[in-house]
Amino acid sequence: MSLRMATVSLDPPVLLAPLAGITDLPFRNLVASFGAGLVVSEMVASQEVVQAKPVARARAELGFGLANTAVQLAGRDPHWMAEAARYVAGQGARVIDINMGCPAKKVTSASGNGACGSALLREPDLALRLIEAVVNAVDVPVTLKTRLGWDDSLLNAPEIARRAEGAGVRMVTIHGRTRCQFYTGQADWAAIRAVKDAVGIPVIANGDIVDSATARAALAASGADGVMVGRGAQGRPWALAQIAADVYGLPAPVVPQGAALADMICTHYEAMLAFYGTDLGLRVARKHLGWYLSVAGLDHLRAGIVTLDAPAQVIRALHAAFAQQERVAA
Repeated sequence: MSLRMATVSLDPPVLLAPLAGITDLPFRNLVASFGAGLVVSEMVASQEVVQAKPVARARAELGFGLANTAVQLAGRDPHWMAEAARYVAGQGARVIDINMGCPAKKVTSASGNGACGSALLREPDLALRLIEAVVNAVDVPVTLKTRLGWDDSLLNAPEIARRAEGAGVRMVTIHGRTRCQFYTGQADWAAIRAVKDAVGIPVIANGDIVDSATARAALAASGADGVMVGRGAQGRPWALAQIAADVYGLPAPVVPQGAALADMICTHYEAMLAFYGTDLGLRVARKHLGWYLSVAGLDHLRAGIVTLDAPAQVIRALHAAFAQQERVAA
């Protein structure tokens, strides 16, 4: 099964969610190498992208020109959103995603970045102006990611999605929680069906989808056209391809084991060091190494490996850990 948005085909309709501090270019490239319909950059602030602040630009290194890669923009000023959209489209972005779903207080608070992200659910007219500004600024497909609503008294995702479709948005992703739920409780996939019923464009279900079983359940409950996976890919970059194989009948990915897994982890580790530089790369890599070791059943080695400061030591320790695991299993 595949979804089409103008010149972009989402095949399979299993997408990588934008995760702050996680879905950087090295990780997106790794997930894409196994197979994903779309990978989405970390959220970047529109004004900062245009004004070339290093952190925002690094997040946007954005996979320009890479197939099936979306750049996610956030903001509340139509001018800066349009300017950022023009910039990233001019650099080769294939899809632009608008963030109206981030629940973080520093994003949604007026004292933080000016009440953007999911705070825009409380300002649907401004949300529409932002969407119109981005759609009118570029020729590439524009998508939207949001939540069910601000809280249980304002469940206006169907209205937002309907107005977004009218403005030219090509796809909507709905996280099955309100902003005020943050990430607590369980995602309400059934509530996403109201959005699906309100629009004719593809709707993607998001929230608590970590494997094939939860993907099937989310699709059945929501009626959505595809799924977006976030935390389920941590330490398991093949997870999206595995879901696509199980749910849509595509070829199963070759999941690396033993020495092959050590090689994959080390390649990702070196890519992070090259992308960020050694000092920052070492810090960024620690969480990924921890997830890999946990998924592999090597949690007991986690502290000893992730705290090493010399890249060569880390690589040797990883190879030794997986070699020892293979010997024990044999």
